[in-house]
Amino acid sequence: MRKQILDAISKNSRISTEDLAAMLGTEKEAVEKEIQEMEKEKVICGYPTLINWDQTDYEKVTALIEVKVTPQRDMGFNKVAERIYKFEEVESVYLMSGGFDLTVLIEGKSMKEVARFVSEKLSTLEYVNSTATYFVLKKYKEHGLTMADEQQKAERMLITP
Repeated sequence: MRKQILDAISKNSRISTEDLAAMLGTEKEAVEKEIQEMEKEKVICGYPTLINWDQTDYEKVTALIEVKVTPQRDMGFNKVAERIYKFEEVESVYLMSGGFDLTVLIEGKSMKEVARFVSEKLSTLEYVNSTATYFVLKKYKEHGLTMADEQQKAERMLITP
């Protein structure tokens, strides 16, 4: 039942416990109890709302930053990641395999603000060896949900002989 609940609420966190119970063929109380247990265990950490900022008047810049670091003795990458994710600008931090160690996802009001974060806060940390910043130009799909509007999709699908 846990996996089905998690799958459902990951796509729609506003789904009611009544609807979840009906989908799973169980009682509403059983679903509520399972959700409460998962919240207590930190399996469910929150219920964020996915917003298509391109459809608003608000300016927002998203950047992915590749970070190469020196792991800290007895803590590995955990202490480094913790120091980085405590910055207010940071949305996500991921430990990576491959050519760099961490991916840091940040949001700012402008490219200049993101650049300031990288140059004044992130790259000045003693265990950060190098960074590479990539700006997101357009989001097409996020958290499994399509961000492009239907008219754009229809225009792209037109094929002429």
